[in-house]
Order: sequence, then structure tokens, then C-alpha cells
Amino acid sequence: MTNIQLIEIAKKAAKAAGKEIIEIYETGDFSIEAKEDNSPLTIADQAAHNIIIQHLKETNLPVLSEEGRDIPYSERSAWNKFWMVDPLDGTKEFIKKNGEFTVNIALIENQKPIHGVVYAPVLDKMYFTTDGGASMLEGEVETKLNSNPYEEIKNIVASRSHKSPETEEVLAKYPNAKVLSMGSSLKFMLLAEGKAQLYPRFAPTMEWDTAAAHAVLSALNYSVKNPEGQELRYNKENLLNPFFVAKGMKG
Repeated sequence: MTNIQLIEIAKKAAKAAGKEIIEIYETGDFSIEAKEDNSPLTIADQAAHNIIIQHLKETNLPVLSEEGRDIPYSERSAWNKFWMVDPLDGTKEFIKKNGEFTVNIALIENQKPIHGVVYAPVLDKMYFTTDGGASMLEGEVETKLNSNPYEEIKNIVASRSHKSPETEEVLAKYPNAKVLSMGSSLKFMLLAEGKAQLYPRFAPTMEWDTAAAHAVLSALNYSVKNPEGQELRYNKENLLNPFFVAKGMKG
């Protein structure tokens, strides 16, 4: 299969998972449990995982999912190309019922996110990589996203729940910039839509939280770099991301 054929399968998987998530979302019965790290887990997380796995089976590529089994590094280190999945990114937003959660599916090759799909079920907005770019599908209307590295920082994305001293330091450098908040991978998508120019993240994230959105931003000539100036890498032995800043490459 070509990469474009693979991403078409991922788009269908994300859409199907989103439909299942919405059905559970509208019932209000989430059966909330706590994971080992005390982060919330709902029946929607697992239901979305199961649907995505079924769709991705036909690609014959390995899958690393937040809700899947714990795959030892000795096994996955041999993977050259695989799927990285977060079936429900923004579980806290899901529980709050504010609509700011996404389904994230990324295609990783040689530790780089080469393609990705970010789908927001409540908004019915899908962001995805194409052959040489990225697009947004809102309902049935597809819009090509512009490769738009910033020249002036007008809006900065910052998490509502993770304001750190390092983030405040970045914000202080741009006193005239407006601060925007959003849940889940939709923070990255504010950059993808040209609604923000900078997203500093000085709080913990896992690889599946960022991979799909990273792929979309990379396709639009944005970078997602650690404090040392290196692009985030994937399928590390420790799946915890370093802190990072997402911005236009010319910035």
C-alpha cells in the first residue's frame, strides 16, 4: 500500500471511532475509571481503540496505542514503520463535555511522523496529511491548509490546565500576543489553521498525544522541537515526550 492509501484507511478508522465516541458521549454514562497514573479512562477510550485496531488490521502494520497492550521496547524497537494511536485524546475534556477531544492516528517511519489524522468528533472536523500538504475536512467541505510559518506572533497557544513558569516566561516575551486555550491535539490545530503562531509546552505529554498533530504541522512547514532544538522523535524506549515548542520553521 502507498502512504496515501494508508492514510485513507486511517481517516475511515478515525471517523468510525469518532462515531462510537459520540454515541457514548451523548448517553452521559462514561464508566470512568482511573489508570495507574490516576488519569481518567472511560469506556469510550477502549471502544474507540477496538474500532481503530479493526480498521488498521488490513494494513498489516504494527500498532502502538495508548489503550493497547504494553509492548516491550525489545519488540517495538525493530519496527521501521507502524501506527501510533491515541483513541481518545482529551479524556478530561470528554468527561467535562466541552467537545475539545480528538482521535489521533499517526503513521511513523524511522521515528518520524510522516502522516497523521486528527479528528474532533463533536466538531466533525478532521485534519489530515495529504500528498505534499495537509487539509481540513469540516463536515463534507474540504479545505487545503496553508503552509504558513509565522512572521509575527499574534496568538500563542497555552494549556488551561498546564501553566508552568517556563510557559509564563515565553508569554512574557510577547506581551501583545493573545493567549488561546484549547483541549487535546486541537491546540496544535490552531497553528495548522493559522489561528496561532506558537505553542510552547512545558508539561508532560506522551508520544501518542503529539504524533498525529506533529505530522500535520510538519506537512505545513511547522516544527515541533525540544529545548535543544531537535524535532521530537517517536518510538523511544521511554514514550514520554520532552518539553517542546511548536512554531513556524522561519521563526
